This record gives sequence, C-alpha cells and structure tokens, in this order.
Amino acid sequence: MDDKHTLMDLYRRSVLQHSRTPHNFGRLDAADLKAEGHNPLCGDKLTVYLRLDGNDILDISFEGVGCAISLASASMMTEAVKGKALSTAQSEANDIIGNFARPDARWNGDRLGELAALGGVREYPSRIKCAVLPWKTLCAAISKTEQTVSTE
Repeated sequence: MDDKHTLMDLYRRSVLQHSRTPHNFGRLDAADLKAEGHNPLCGDKLTVYLRLDGNDILDISFEGVGCAISLASASMMTEAVKGKALSTAQSEANDIIGNFARPDARWNGDRLGELAALGGVREYPSRIKCAVLPWKTLCAAISKTEQTVSTE
C-alpha cells in the first residue's frame, strides 16, 4: 500500500473516532486562558480552554459545534498539547497550520504521531479551514487574543 492510501486510512479512522467521541470535550472550569473560534463557511464554532501550571498546559478542553473534521482536529489537538509548555504548543500549532499552507508538506507519522492523520484533509481543500480552526483558536488563547478567531 502506498503512502497516500495509508494516510487516507489513518485519516478516516482517526477522524471518525475523534469526531464520534471527542477527547477533552466540555467547558473547563477555572480556565486560565480561553479563546473562541469561528469558521463561517462551515458553521464551526468552538471555545478552547487552558488551565496552566506556570508555563505548562496542565489541562485543556474545548466545547462547541462543528463538522466531523473540526471536532476531530480539536480532539487530537487537546491530546497533543496537554502537559506541554505553552511555547511548545504554540510551535506545534504553527507547524500544523503551516503544513496545510504548504502543498509539499510531509505529514510524517513518526514525527507527528496521530496528528499525521490530519494530512488527509488536504484531499478536501474546502475542509482545510475546518481542521485549522482549533489550532488557530489555541494560538489565540496562548497569545491572549480577546476577539473571536475567524478562518476568513
């Protein structure tokens, strides 16, 4: 099986699993940071909550409504950055966002783990904004942006 088919299989399994039973879904009481995001084209709306221990993400959650891709991306994001330093989470978010912007980006499973499944979204260009929304919202929370993040 070639890399493209392997990536698409991983994409299908991960997106289905995370969209049906999203991890870290719900309001996080006593959040230190939060941000709201909106994707007007698809109707995705979500809020990301962070509880910190110094400069580390002690806990993270999200709530909102969205398509399967948006929910799955948010779920995978929370799993990927929980317990990490804010600077590391910011860097990882920038990498994911950047991968969507570069057509030649490699979604390497060794480097990205389950997040590599998000690379399958590139097969559906109109859905990239759905996958990017949670990551942009995370960046807004880290930078303490008060206005709602938009994918437009």
